[in-house]
Amino acid sequence: MEDSPISDPGKAGNSPQQKAENKPKSGDRPDQGTAPAPDHYRPDPQHERDESVIPAPDVPNAKYHHPILAQPPEVFTGLRLEERAKVAAGVTAVIKSMEFSWSEGGLNRGTRGLLNMNQKDGFDCSSCAWPDPDDHRSVAEFCENGAKATASDADDKAAGPEFFAKHSLAQLSQMTDRDQNNAGRLTHPLVKRPGDNHYSPIAWQDAFQLIADNLNALDSPHEAVFYTSGKVPNEPAFLFQLFAKLLGTNNLPDCSNMCHESSGAALSPTLGLGKGSVTLNDIHEAEVILIIGQNPGTNHPRMLTALQKAKRNGAKIISVNPLPEAGLMAFKNPQDFMNPFKALGALLGDGTQITDLFLQVRVDGDMALLRGIMKHLFEAEDRNPGQVVDRPFIEKYTTGFESFEQNVRNTSWEDIEELSGISRAQLLEAANLIATKQKIITCWAMGVTQQRQGVQTIQEIVNLQLMKGAIGKPGAGTCPVRGHSNVQGDRTMGVWEQPTKQFQDALGKEFNFQPPYEHGYDTVEAIKAMYKGKTKVFFSLGGNLLAAGPDTEVIAEGMRKQKLTVFVGTKLNRGHLTTGETSLLLPCFTHADVDMQKSGHQMTSCENSMGVVSQNKGVLVPLPGQMMSEVAILCGIAIATFGSKINIADWVAMTENYDVIRDHISRVIPGFENFNEKLRRPGGFYLPNGPRERKFTTKNGKANFTTTELEHYQRDLEADQLILMTVRSHDQFNTTIYDYNDRYRGVLGERRVLFMNEQDMADRGLKAKDLIDITSHFKGEKRTVEKFIAIPYDIPKGNVAAYFPEANPLVPVGSVAKTSNTPTSKYVVVTVVPTRKTVGAPVEVRMAAEV
Repeated sequence: MEDSPISDPGKAGNSPQQKAENKPKSGDRPDQGTAPAPDHYRPDPQHERDESVIPAPDVPNAKYHHPILAQPPEVFTGLRLEERAKVAAGVTAVIKSMEFSWSEGGLNRGTRGLLNMNQKDGFDCSSCAWPDPDDHRSVAEFCENGAKATASDADDKAAGPEFFAKHSLAQLSQMTDRDQNNAGRLTHPLVKRPGDNHYSPIAWQDAFQLIADNLNALDSPHEAVFYTSGKVPNEPAFLFQLFAKLLGTNNLPDCSNMCHESSGAALSPTLGLGKGSVTLNDIHEAEVILIIGQNPGTNHPRMLTALQKAKRNGAKIISVNPLPEAGLMAFKNPQDFMNPFKALGALLGDGTQITDLFLQVRVDGDMALLRGIMKHLFEAEDRNPGQVVDRPFIEKYTTGFESFEQNVRNTSWEDIEELSGISRAQLLEAANLIATKQKIITCWAMGVTQQRQGVQTIQEIVNLQLMKGAIGKPGAGTCPVRGHSNVQGDRTMGVWEQPTKQFQDALGKEFNFQPPYEHGYDTVEAIKAMYKGKTKVFFSLGGNLLAAGPDTEVIAEGMRKQKLTVFVGTKLNRGHLTTGETSLLLPCFTHADVDMQKSGHQMTSCENSMGVVSQNKGVLVPLPGQMMSEVAILCGIAIATFGSKINIADWVAMTENYDVIRDHISRVIPGFENFNEKLRRPGGFYLPNGPRERKFTTKNGKANFTTTELEHYQRDLEADQLILMTVRSHDQFNTTIYDYNDRYRGVLGERRVLFMNEQDMADRGLKAKDLIDITSHFKGEKRTVEKFIAIPYDIPKGNVAAYFPEANPLVPVGSVAKTSNTPTSKYVVVTVVPTRKTVGAPVEVRMAAEV
């Protein structure tokens, strides 16, 4: 084994900071090293997926068939409607952050967590993957969402054996998702045995052996599924994928399959790397920023600080979204309240205007919108040859331009306007902002990736960037904004169902075994395989597949068919309750917890959306109990499962000192050479990024334009059908529900709502706050959820929106994006009718004027 930067194992994770700096100046390219950019986003066109249609489950009656509810209970929690917010953050965000932090973790514990979050010698926020500044970081380097996530992790309440002895699984499932999360931290390993109605305590070694016995009894390693959350740091993620491959399978579905898989599938063949190409400094320097299908005010609030800085530097911002989100409109920076020269203006002013041009696109209309902008740009190039399209860049670095250009020019304005819902004149405004600029960045999130043509839409984004030469230079490039803290890093660590031969060869050489090369199940395929009884063990390292995935009742039925389900987590969620015959619930540390092992205080690492790998070093003493680190849990299971087939001493060493894991990683994954040394640099280090340097590691060595086809899905709709997209509320991150409020949209105290265009409501005879049932339609199958509340909202006609996970039962598992196989949560065909059943609880609905 190579020598670690820490020669004394007793000082693991606790050495002085290195003097190496990692602060690229504004406009400079960061040092990325010379290694080729590792890319695991290369989908194999020969990979055969299960295309069979899963019959629609009996969604509305499932609660009568199964006492343990897979869906959130149909209870109303007291709806109040207020005016939609026109500005994000501000003093209210500060107050809410403090309130939640102190209520969960207490004054001392909560404050200590916040002040160490996202600091160079602290821990990485466990929510979004937005990058931290390379140089100066403020004392409060967090947002409201991050404060809630850290407060939830710092919870000083315990959900221990007594809690589970008191409440059966059925009773726990009757709780709302918020109340499940707020029950407290999991503190002891628990087991539910066949026929049991409760989780009860189990010793760690017995839990490890139970897992080992079930895995070793499988007829094939492919009967096991290993699911990963993006919250998992690099070190346990690396061990998790290694464990699955030692068993003999690549069944490694993860949350990326459901979010940014479309980004990777689009970017790899076009630019050579399935990640974004910009840094945080590029955002600050951009002349034009397009934000498409993203709600930064709720999902990535710290991005607003970067956008504010870009605006102050003169950038123009074009926002494309079906909903006019507060964070897209204006921003009051909470940091300004700490500056005596800015505090009064921040308190009394209107904030910084973020968006210069808002295009309220129809759901799934983004590709047509982009096509219209580029059509205008070509017309401008005709009038001003050589001044709009960057032909020198195109000739030197790209292929496929002629076919792409002809495709854009041949697209009719009638199709563009019909599909996007945006007029030719509005698209001209956008084109005029872009035409003479070169520093252009396009940002996008799941509003794009979860469309039917999500991959093709992202390829249109790439086309726009390429025709402007806006790749591989300061202030320009692609920016997929990923959600969870380490969802990008988990893929870099090899968590993927379609691993490359190069990665498997390096892994096999490092650990002296023959890894499997046969592709495994992604998330959608895993759900289908579980439902069909093809698997027997489901192992979840973090996450909540039941609430994150499509077709909730299909997932639930698949879980019930497993011999063993294993859930490693920090707090209770609904997914822990819908189980196999036997189930284990194993408590682990969070990013904020102090992780003490034999060699001392350990640290882990995460990779953010812009390819920076930085450390996590917890500061909070874990609650009393028997929690273990994810690394220790995985190493214990591996030793119990494989015994003498593996180097037990090495797995013990990896448990005792995480530097040993990083030494292994440094020899397997390009870009991680000298991992331990680089991780100890203040702020971490940048991974290699070819597109950032105009090095396109595609098959032909060029950046590739793509010729895409506009598909007219909307023309297939029946007269009463609408298009549903699922969204998050403001008091929610991913599947974790902190409270019932969506402050920016003016919806308080309730989640079972459907946002509707007023004309669509009138056409169906609906009034504000009417109770409705929603039915989705897919290939002749119907799925229905009951007892939602209709809310009039500023959303394009023909479109509706609802929160997930409440609306996830409407998303068919077979409805997926082309190429990426991502569930189409942003394109679900639905009908809406008045509810047919009596509501069990009164609905408190008050307008703001009535309060």
